[in-house]
Amino acid sequence: MDVNQIIAEFKTLSPEQKAEVLKAILEDDSWIPESFRQGMEDIEKGRTVSMEIALNQKPPARVR
Repeated sequence: MDVNQIIAEFKTLSPEQKAEVLKAILEDDSWIPESFRQGMEDIEKGRTVSMEIALNQKPPARVR
C-alpha cells in the first residue's frame, strides 16, 4: 500500500475513526527525529536567537 492509498482510505473513515488513527499516530512518537525534539525543547526553554542576530553577529565565545 502506498501513501496515496493510505490517504484515500483515511478520507473514507468516519470522524471517530479518523480521531482514533490520529491519536495512535501522535501517541507513537518514535517517527519524530531526536533533532526535532531537541529543537522544540530549546524553543520551550528560550534557548533561541533571532535570525537577524544569527546571520549578522559573531557568536559569543563558548564558556567552558
